[in-house]
Amino acid sequence: MDCLREIEGKQAHDPMFIEKMNKSSKPRCIMVPGPVIVGAGPSGLATAACLKEKGVPSVVLERSNCIASLWQLKTYNRLRLHLPKQFCELPLMGFPSDFPTYPTKQQFVDYLEAYARRFDIRPRFNETVSQAEYDDKLKFWRVRSSDLKGKKVEYVCWWLVVATGENAEAMVPAIEGRAEFDGDIRHTSSYKSGEEFRGKKVLVVGCGNSGMEVCLDLCNHNARPSLVVRDTVHVLPREMLGRSTFGLSMWLLRWLPMRLVDRFLLIVSWLMLGDTARFGLDRPRLGPLELKNLSGKTPVLDVGTLAKIKSGDIKVCPSIKRLKRYAVEFENGKTENFDAIILATGYKSNVPSWLKETNMFSEKDGYPRKPFPNGWKGECGLYAVGFTKRGLLGTSMDAKRIAEDIERCWKAEAKQGQR
Repeated sequence: MDCLREIEGKQAHDPMFIEKMNKSSKPRCIMVPGPVIVGAGPSGLATAACLKEKGVPSVVLERSNCIASLWQLKTYNRLRLHLPKQFCELPLMGFPSDFPTYPTKQQFVDYLEAYARRFDIRPRFNETVSQAEYDDKLKFWRVRSSDLKGKKVEYVCWWLVVATGENAEAMVPAIEGRAEFDGDIRHTSSYKSGEEFRGKKVLVVGCGNSGMEVCLDLCNHNARPSLVVRDTVHVLPREMLGRSTFGLSMWLLRWLPMRLVDRFLLIVSWLMLGDTARFGLDRPRLGPLELKNLSGKTPVLDVGTLAKIKSGDIKVCPSIKRLKRYAVEFENGKTENFDAIILATGYKSNVPSWLKETNMFSEKDGYPRKPFPNGWKGECGLYAVGFTKRGLLGTSMDAKRIAEDIERCWKAEAKQGQR
């Protein structure tokens, strides 16, 4: 923070410095006494709130025009939280008591907006960070952003918090013959409701929670969906023995090793759902919790899709080989006509595209190189929140740790400044 005070002093007393920093050809420079947080989703809001509670100010930059833009702008209408609300609340503020166990999309957005109001978090919207890098000579971070009009700003800060998360950009796979297909092809980030597909044959690619739920939504709107299952998948009931499957798992893990809990979950799932392999949904060799722990791959929590698969309302298909004009050729050699294709192929991190740093974050996938729970802190005041592959629980853990760490530095610098 001494270097920031030195620069602020130069800016206040050196006309040449002011002229240099404010030339029209260069971005306007803003000195930030606290951290810059990139991203105003749940991760960025949680970190800003924890910092605010400790008396540390922050600047939150958001490329969209609202908080939680993924939830507000890129999710389907019927979406609900897949886990009970007590496992999805952010630090320092729970959900309203009158919310259901599994809040709707709008209820979750309302909660996040109330959260931002309570902690007076005011993100700078429509500011896209194009580059962030550490200045080794002056020992601070330079974060460059631009707004919708192309106006550029450079934020100078001691700490940088990467809160863009795991779902920054849609993953769109390359499919042979895509240019030939004359039907509608879209990612789930552009899917809202099955209403517009009523009466149509729709192929959903991807059998995670989103793909399964989109198929169910299509069925409920009298479309005719098929589901491409490219890999093994664990399908578990959302609730078992009168409790949420996730909550029961967390409770059992207090007393039993993970493999025993996995065995218990699979036995109960087989009793409740039957053998999913009979319907084209082969299970992985590793148990659901062990697989989640090692790879981050989340099991599907069934909300009614499996029943539609069993009844034949949803057809399970193998991987796609290529697309034709209005048809899809599958790897097993069969060809079938479809009116539309929806890609439930997930999201990816976009950190390597703007953060000029390779020690903490991998250039390959944009995730911290250190595995959970040690991936939240890097070097030179760099932090990551929301990259744990453990949902909002992981986000809350990261946010608290980051705030505590920055608070220690903040207080130490404040004491040093008083000497």
